[in-house]
Amino acid sequence: MTSLGRSLARAELLIKEPPSKVGARPGTTIAKVTFQFNPNRLSLTKTTEWRRKPSRMARASAMPEFVGSGPRSLSFEMFLDATAKHDNSVEEQVEQLMKACVPTAKSISSKKPASPWVQFDWGKAKTTSFDGVLSSLSVSYTLFDVDGTPLRATCSLAIEEAAVDASGQNPTSGSRDVSRTHQVVAGDSLPQIAWREYGDATAWRLIAEANDIDDPLQLVPGSELLVPAFGESTASTVDGVR
Repeated sequence: MTSLGRSLARAELLIKEPPSKVGARPGTTIAKVTFQFNPNRLSLTKTTEWRRKPSRMARASAMPEFVGSGPRSLSFEMFLDATAKHDNSVEEQVEQLMKACVPTAKSISSKKPASPWVQFDWGKAKTTSFDGVLSSLSVSYTLFDVDGTPLRATCSLAIEEAAVDASGQNPTSGSRDVSRTHQVVAGDSLPQIAWREYGDATAWRLIAEANDIDDPLQLVPGSELLVPAFGESTASTVDGVR
């Protein structure tokens, strides 16, 4: 209990099965990591994207055109300590976190390999609690037992929002059921485009398949991509037909 007579809420990281198909919600919770010590800082980022078309004859900069909003990104640190027990609980928790970065057994067996989705949950906080994917994990071991077993570690995690909004509209308020084209600009990535068009960053494979893209990181600025209708593309992917 705290000095105000209220129970202390413990931060948790929920690890869930990835969605069974594009546009679906994540599956059941397969693991829950409870923080030993609540984080003392949470960094929440939300971006918007604007595009300007430069003109050599213009005396002032061109008016920016709103392209779309990006997903939320949450970063924080998790401190692990086993000095009271001198066991291998620190490494066990690190291994559990690392499993959130690799495909689940269920997704592999269904021939749709995907890493788990995660959700940071801490009491009544809402802006920092959303479905996403673990975009980065860094672990620093800072104390060891006489036999080399890590006794303390600081884990730095970053979660990127990946959920589809309930209205069925993408963040730029356009319909997901109409095919369109997108002109690639510097800094574009397929997950970013999928987020803007579908509201689901994990739907980038639909765009890659529609444009025969083998390497999603090699996008050429100025080129045009076909962004297929969401419903039609999802059905084709599920049926295994392009």
